[in-house]
Amino acid sequence: MINEIKLDAQDRMEKSIETFKNHIAKIRTGRAQPSLLDGIQVEYYGSATPLRQLANVVAEDARTLAVTVFDRSMISAVEKAILTSDLGLNPASAGTTIRVPLPPLTEERRRDLIKLVKAEAEQGKVALRNIRRDANDQVKSLVKDKEISEDQERRAQDEIQKITDMYVKKVDEVLAVKEKELLDF
Repeated sequence: MINEIKLDAQDRMEKSIETFKNHIAKIRTGRAQPSLLDGIQVEYYGSATPLRQLANVVAEDARTLAVTVFDRSMISAVEKAILTSDLGLNPASAGTTIRVPLPPLTEERRRDLIKLVKAEAEQGKVALRNIRRDANDQVKSLVKDKEISEDQERRAQDEIQKITDMYVKKVDEVLAVKEKELLDF
């Protein structure tokens, strides 16, 4: 029973880490990354459709993304969606391909982005602590129902804390990599 609680907590923490990674992948560094455009929705025949379903996005070089739209009639809609996104990008179409040059980041903008990444990391840590709390509550309910002893409860809570510490460390490692990415370019 305790192992199931720990495995469930570990699984949920792993998903929290993945969510955190996805959130910070959308934060622009000086490098062109196709994942930068993942959050963009394009109006496609009356419904909002993710850009990835309508086009192929590749990094042409370190500062340029190339977007190849599958349906030629959608080129202007994709261009408009990129332009109106909150990323501050100016796409330029060249036939069937839309080129999206990434402007260099200013020092001030880098600092702002680092603050944003740190805030995301803190949200990730809060999610991990909430998962730990839920797991500890489940263990406490087992004690209350007299399914396990108080010694087993303490051991289980210690193990859950170790798992939480491990995942908090992972969040810190991902944060450090992203900070380095933002400062290096």
